[in-house]
Amino acid sequence: MVERSDRAPLLDWEEVPPAEKPDEAGDDSEKPPASPSSSRALGCSAPGFGWSTSPGGPKSVCIDTGGGGSALPATSITPAAPDAPLYPDTDDPPSDSTPEELSLESRMVKWEEKDQIVSVFVVAFNTRSGNMLEWCLPRDMDLDGVEFKAIASGSHRVSTDFIYFRKGSYFGLACFANMAVESVVERGARMKSVGILSPSYTLLYRYMSFLEHQVRLQLQAPGHYSPLEAFYEDKRALLPPGGERVVTVSPAHTWSTTLSHSMHPEMKITHPAGCMSQFTRFFGEQIMVIWKLALLRRRILIFSPPPVGVVCYRVYCCCCLANISIPGVGVAVPEFRPFFYVNVADISALENELAYVACTTEKIFEEKKDLYDVYVDNQNVKTYREGLKPLLRLSAADKDKYRRLTEQRQMLLYSQEVNGDSISSEEDLFILFFLEQNNRIFQTLSEVAGSPDPTLTHESVRAMGLDPHGDRLFLLHLLEIYGYDTLLLSDQLCCS
Repeated sequence: MVERSDRAPLLDWEEVPPAEKPDEAGDDSEKPPASPSSSRALGCSAPGFGWSTSPGGPKSVCIDTGGGGSALPATSITPAAPDAPLYPDTDDPPSDSTPEELSLESRMVKWEEKDQIVSVFVVAFNTRSGNMLEWCLPRDMDLDGVEFKAIASGSHRVSTDFIYFRKGSYFGLACFANMAVESVVERGARMKSVGILSPSYTLLYRYMSFLEHQVRLQLQAPGHYSPLEAFYEDKRALLPPGGERVVTVSPAHTWSTTLSHSMHPEMKITHPAGCMSQFTRFFGEQIMVIWKLALLRRRILIFSPPPVGVVCYRVYCCCCLANISIPGVGVAVPEFRPFFYVNVADISALENELAYVACTTEKIFEEKKDLYDVYVDNQNVKTYREGLKPLLRLSAADKDKYRRLTEQRQMLLYSQEVNGDSISSEEDLFILFFLEQNNRIFQTLSEVAGSPDPTLTHESVRAMGLDPHGDRLFLLHLLEIYGYDTLLLSDQLCCS
């Protein structure tokens, strides 16, 4: 059964779940994991900036960073409702508050919740001409190449998938479906994707159910575009005459350069096992290697055969590993940009990128060694850069950090089971663990740099949670990239 949503009567078509039986109602923890399209939205929290992934209001999660002191509380703030008015859109502030009283968090949350859809499109696979753009709005939108992003190479092997990608200055989400048909012309299979473009990837998840429904509709009744037309008319962003960028109403002071470089806004996703927790378990101890490479702003390319959706989540998680919330830190370094899914058509764009993380299903990329610094094939992390190869070895501090992260996760799961703790989030624990670790490193570097003797000693390196011997090369790269030119390394810090 399908009905219109109360949230957007023109467009948000949602499948209505079957009514619960009386004996089935109760704690969600006793139910099997939900499907990707219906499970609770999860993602990254950016403490201090007003993003949260878990329902239930403000909360604190204690993170043990291994510094020997007390655990650090990190509070996340539940964002405003999607229907809340956007303050910068109005000339007059609400009667019960003034512009000065509105916190940075509140302004940024409301800004992020604004719908900004710049295009909607349908891509189909044609047995004679391959991937082709079947339909789009607006008609004059430059969508060249989007047909190869919305249907990834190798997608014929899966029945359904979803793909995050970049198209110029925009981000896209497309839902793919493959349906068997009795047609000689179509060679027994009909494959299509329905997608959207937006200036930001953080709210694309809101339309995944709609896109999944629409791609099924396009397979069963090709050419039925009226719901997509209504969707675009209701959600479209305002474009200037040139059409290059979205006309935004966000004041410059609500979106700082520091944030855009050092923090990645929340990307709520629909994954039953969560995003960061699944990512961490998938890579195991290797996540510590990926963490260092992300913090060093290296070009990271992840290879995996379809389905692509879960690999796009790994791209996002890599970006979250490099989160830093100390003001001013990371402004001068290259922005660590998520490209999500890429194909051979993106080679020229990647050639000009200084720091990025992306995923692909095309094995030919492995041969393009000038395009990346680190190549991740399944759980195998490798590099052809001689200067980076030592960083692939785990230090004693890396193993200790991973052990503590695993222990904290087990304690959280135990607390949730025994005490019924439904507030604390496993996703928050992982995100905040690395955020606090990064802040700890740069706080120590800043303190040493401002001291009369700006020399890093065994003690100061250990205070960062690093290994004075095993992490020496990592530390040298870090000082160079983040511009700590005045800091000196103690002669005691030699290679092991």
